[in-house]
Amino acid sequence: MTTMKHLTFINIVASALLSAIVQAGETAAPVLKTAEPWAPHPKAAPVTEKRSEAFAVDANGTRTLSGGWQWRFDGITPGQTYEIATEVSHSGLAVPRDALMCKAIWGALKPNQERPEAVWDYLLPVAVGADKMRFSRRVVAPEGASQLTIRAALRWTASGKTLWHLPRVAVAGEPLAKRPPVRVCVVTGNAHSRRKPFKSLQDNIKFYGDLCEAACQKHRPQLIVLPEVALQWGVPGNSLDLAVPAPGPETDVFAAIARKHRVRIALGMYERDGDAVRNSVVLIGPDGRIDGRYHKVHLAAGSEDISGILPGDGFPVFNTEMGRVGCNICMDSSAAESSRMVGLNGADFLLLPIMGDHRADRWSRGTPIYSEDRWRAIMRTHAMDNQLCMVVARNNALGSCIVDRKGEMLAWNDGDQEFIAADVALDDGYRIWQGGCFRDVNWLQRRPHLYTPFTDPTNLGSLK
Repeated sequence: MTTMKHLTFINIVASALLSAIVQAGETAAPVLKTAEPWAPHPKAAPVTEKRSEAFAVDANGTRTLSGGWQWRFDGITPGQTYEIATEVSHSGLAVPRDALMCKAIWGALKPNQERPEAVWDYLLPVAVGADKMRFSRRVVAPEGASQLTIRAALRWTASGKTLWHLPRVAVAGEPLAKRPPVRVCVVTGNAHSRRKPFKSLQDNIKFYGDLCEAACQKHRPQLIVLPEVALQWGVPGNSLDLAVPAPGPETDVFAAIARKHRVRIALGMYERDGDAVRNSVVLIGPDGRIDGRYHKVHLAAGSEDISGILPGDGFPVFNTEMGRVGCNICMDSSAAESSRMVGLNGADFLLLPIMGDHRADRWSRGTPIYSEDRWRAIMRTHAMDNQLCMVVARNNALGSCIVDRKGEMLAWNDGDQEFIAADVALDDGYRIWQGGCFRDVNWLQRRPHLYTPFTDPTNLGSLK
């Protein structure tokens, strides 16, 4: 057995296995140089043992447990894509996903070093059986990297046993391609352009159709987002009577624009769905076909929720050539779960057609008073909390915006512009101050087994 009191470098002779040249720009495979136990403090050190080609990490009987094995590889080439993988068998762990962790650290670490000095990436965990977990990822070595440390950890448990396989680090057959920026356009018209009442759906179709055409001519976007129920907004009548099917004659104009300019268009509308009416966003693809649709889940309190409109029952995310796209609509914004579900479902973009947010208005009876500060805070928080780009299309233009996942306003409409546009970087490289990727930390810090009240229908929060 080896513990932190008897740290021993284990030199593993791996030249026979790792000296082959990988056919990827003739880059040599990284060479394993050392394997050693690690722990931030002797009191936290697990019980470790080298067993043939496997590495045991067992709990030490205390809840201060934190540590495991780390393997250092030399011969890393900056800019090269590597495939990293290891598996761990476990027993006696109440929540394996919580107790096990593995990181790729682009440098060397001392066995008692808690915080890396180099940048690092989580390896992504996947259960591959009732008692086995796989950690793997394709990652690009950062600038200046020449070494890689794979650090495996057992933590937060007084009992349990694990057996880790020697990590595999190989040059990827194909490099991890960097995704190009996406040009996004929010088309609303300006705050003054809708003062004259519109009498029919055709008025709205012409209004927004002409604006989409102008936006395409000026900005050549890949994605256009229109406001909530853009087809019917301001038209006299009841939503149940104004609803139309999609696809249909009313969506054909936008389908033609999408085909002409090879652009995706997110169109808000009251959609007739058999015997039901939905508040929907239909996502029209560059070929003019509808690639996806989102139905508003949280209908506006006090009116829409008793209007006869049927709410949606999910938060789909659509895979497109420019990235993964999800939607919320208006009142969805005020339920934190709405944007979170879009983020959890893997979206790069959250499209939000919206008339207004009651949290960014007065908190008392009377004529509405818009708060720009709170509006900005809401949209920036959605973007940062869920590590995605918010694309917000407000019906009266004021507050329409494009926000990147850092919370920066890439484009903003004070109400005087007919449309706004921005280039959104999908692969932006944002890292927290101590070297981890913001997206990694955002999602892998989570402990989902503690969140059951989120889905408990009897839980009424502070109304209990």
